[in-house]
Amino acid sequence: MPNVDHETIELVCIGVGALALLIQALVMLAVLFGVRKAAKSIKEQIEDLRSTVMPIVETSRELADSTKQLVVRLTPKIEQTVTDIAELARCLREQASEVEVAAEEILNRVRKQTGRIDAMFTGTMDAVDKASTFVAETVSKPIRQLSGLLAGIKAIVESLRASDPAYREPSLHDDKDMFV
Repeated sequence: MPNVDHETIELVCIGVGALALLIQALVMLAVLFGVRKAAKSIKEQIEDLRSTVMPIVETSRELADSTKQLVVRLTPKIEQTVTDIAELARCLREQASEVEVAAEEILNRVRKQTGRIDAMFTGTMDAVDKASTFVAETVSKPIRQLSGLLAGIKAIVESLRASDPAYREPSLHDDKDMFV
């Protein structure tokens, strides 16, 4: 082996170490540039995302604020409306109950008056029936008696005429005028 001097070995070791440090520095520099490039790309993407999302977030925030204000403004009105509707429903139930009671009273009165009218009409019809029967009997009895009397007078007159020889009727008698 050739005689290598200790200093040369040290120098070679230092050179190898320096070369390793230089390579390490270059690798670190490449990593730095890669990280910078990645950071710049991420920053751009974040900016793009922010520019896209922030208007939506602002609009959503504004919409939420306006919705909140609308709800705050409308809440008392809605509560008052609900209260008014409940009061209206209560009043309508009371009025419906009163109308039902009034209708029941009217129906009871109508039933009572209908019964009275029916009784009056029935009584009137009975009286008319009795009166017509009475009139029929009162008038028909004298008429029958008068009819019988006239038939008797006619028979007498005809028999007196039949005894008169100058006046002779044919043997056929017309009985249509006789009423019994």
